[in-house]
Amino acid sequence: MKKVVVGAAILDGDGRLLAAQRAEPPELAGGWELPGGKVDPGEDDQTALVRECLEELGVIVAAGAQVGGDWPLTGDYVLRVWMARITEGEPEAKEHLELRWLAAHELFDVEWLPADLPIVRAVHGHLGGI
Repeated sequence: MKKVVVGAAILDGDGRLLAAQRAEPPELAGGWELPGGKVDPGEDDQTALVRECLEELGVIVAAGAQVGGDWPLTGDYVLRVWMARITEGEPEAKEHLELRWLAAHELFDVEWLPADLPIVRAVHGHLGGI
């Protein structure tokens, strides 16, 4: 059975996407990703998404439409991503090196992790200014 990792494509009111720079593990440190993490046993995907955003960013999010289906990761993991918006709080880099809001024309100015890159391309059409 596949293990699930959830990700949040968080957009602000200006249609910018929140990118998070990994601090660890060493092989991924410095790469950029969508915030999120593993789904705990007994937890549904959207509950995990809200929990992960609170833990990693200090914000409460509301999940919207899912982006694609199961995106393959290494091993027996899959990534499931939802469009999201912040309903409470301001994002802080609690577990990341840095956070950046990226407008459509800035989206590929950071080095996305290979697993996140196709998802970011899929999200690109949801950004303002397109």
